[in-house]
Amino acid sequence: MATILHIDTAGEKAMIAITRNKEVVASKENAVSNTHASFVQASIQELAALAKIDLPSIEAIAVTMGPGSYTGLRVGLSSAKGIAYALQKPLIGLSTLALLANTAKRSPLFSSQGLQIFTMIDAKRMEVFGAIFNQAQEICLKEQAIELDTAYFENLVSNGPILCIGSGAPKVKNLTTHPSVLYCDLSYNILDFIELAESKFALQDFEDIAYTSPAYLKEFYLKTN
Repeated sequence: MATILHIDTAGEKAMIAITRNKEVVASKENAVSNTHASFVQASIQELAALAKIDLPSIEAIAVTMGPGSYTGLRVGLSSAKGIAYALQKPLIGLSTLALLANTAKRSPLFSSQGLQIFTMIDAKRMEVFGAIFNQAQEICLKEQAIELDTAYFENLVSNGPILCIGSGAPKVKNLTTHPSVLYCDLSYNILDFIELAESKFALQDFEDIAYTSPAYLKEFYLKTN
């Protein structure tokens, strides 16, 4: 357990939080996406003062690596890398899709036998940035850009029921009414951040500050039969 600064600017809402021993000490959100850059730096100083924590005493910085908003990801990661470098602290990179998979555990549908967790972020038109996890949070389909169609889901359900979660999930409702395609409207929050960041901190699973970059997933993948 550690004192961690969390930065999330991957979506329309930004979140900054400081946690200690898996408890939230201070947090703040911003709902105006084009002001995330100014929000991040000011909020970090504000929360540190509110929590009466000197930034050098923070043991790690956790940040969303994507996929998500191109501009938002650059803002969050550049801020996190700058702080980590200045303070000589480890950088923990978190996948927004892995965070959503962790969120799915809170759904009453999560207990469905053989469930596939399809985490997806809207990428415009009928495209999503997605990944598929099993109930043990293991990756079954790695993060990639996906163009959705009905045949794609007909193939997936042959492997078991699917729980769709994330901002891209509403698109699926226009493609299939299959009873094995389920939906969860929950969003990840600071609790998911804490769980994944603490796990990576314990394993010393850190990013290379000099070379790490956002997971943009620009190239799109089309499933064919």
